[in-house]
Amino acid sequence: MATGTKPFPTMHPVAGFKLGTTSAGIKTVGRKDLVVMALAPDSTVAAVFTQNAFCAAPVLVSRQHLSTHTPRYLLINTGNANAGTGEQGLLDAQRSCDSLAELQGVSAQQVLPFSTGVIGEPMPMQTLLTALPAAVEALDENAWVDAAEGILTTDTRAKGASLQYRPNAASAELITITGISKGSGMIKPNMATMLGFVATDAEIDAELLHHALQRVVNKSFNRITVDSDTSTNDSLVLVATGASGITIDECNFEQFVTQLEQVFIELAQAIIRDGEGATKFVAVEVDGALDSAEALKVAYTVAESPLVKTALAASDANWGRILAAVGRAGVENLDVSRVSVSLNQVLIVEAGGRAASYTEAAGEQAMAAEDISIHISLNRGTVEETVWTTDLTYEYVRINAEYRT
Repeated sequence: MATGTKPFPTMHPVAGFKLGTTSAGIKTVGRKDLVVMALAPDSTVAAVFTQNAFCAAPVLVSRQHLSTHTPRYLLINTGNANAGTGEQGLLDAQRSCDSLAELQGVSAQQVLPFSTGVIGEPMPMQTLLTALPAAVEALDENAWVDAAEGILTTDTRAKGASLQYRPNAASAELITITGISKGSGMIKPNMATMLGFVATDAEIDAELLHHALQRVVNKSFNRITVDSDTSTNDSLVLVATGASGITIDECNFEQFVTQLEQVFIELAQAIIRDGEGATKFVAVEVDGALDSAEALKVAYTVAESPLVKTALAASDANWGRILAAVGRAGVENLDVSRVSVSLNQVLIVEAGGRAASYTEAAGEQAMAAEDISIHISLNRGTVEETVWTTDLTYEYVRINAEYRT
């Protein structure tokens, strides 16, 4: 179950970035579940990872490797998270790096491992390692679609975004930005997404690339929530291969960030549209806040309220649940008489109470839509923020109740 009908986009290849996908049978025989990504030697890399204290073994290994070496390969498996696996999990994550490094003639510290799937299960290492040569053999700059499918778990569809732009209107040269992500449940990234890999052929130094990543992740993946659960495995990697020969510096940095943000938002929203059991794509927009923290506090409280989310699932215009969530969000000295709320541009609350113009029929019509905007004005400042979320359905409960079976 997913919302929207937008087809998988055309994926522009990124020079200097190859992807290879195979079926190892880690959880399901015949399913694509192992992906290798190869980076050009002079690439720069930036990454963000989960803030969950019980982070997975591959997250710990990736952080360590990235702190000392420039990556040449990324190794991703689905079907097993290698989280909650203790010392053996760390040994397994390192062993996977060792094996790929030996195959490709690089240092093991130049391999970053990533895993997603069931937490607490030992990694079937022999199954993974046996399939590595096939993934390497499949490496190709045009293999984004296979890779997008190969990183999925409970997702119902692959998620990708790609664009090209001219950094100089007088030139025919193009910069390419292409990426894939996965995620459907256990989504409140808090610094990253479940798994995301974005590459560009621009040339940019590591410090500036990391700054760009922080900028765009805070307007994309850090603004989504399905169920308020931050995964143990969240990882997001941004690679700049430099193969285009076009340098990003202070002069064209803002233009690059704008284009990068577009790709990131598309990937982040694709996760919400494919949220487990989702029948609604919901934007919770808060304006008139004193600062960003206040706006996000309100937005997330509404977006994560089980009562609001179940009303959305039922297309029930039970707007009192929205007011209750705003009221408990912890906004200091909130003047409720100044709060207004609209649902898909239907004014339902003004001056802290039911709007005089509101009718139940108008509210029901607004709630019946697949894409819904909940707009909340606090009218106490000038800051605005948006969080994207889903409804909460019976199907979400079924998927997670039966996840291991």
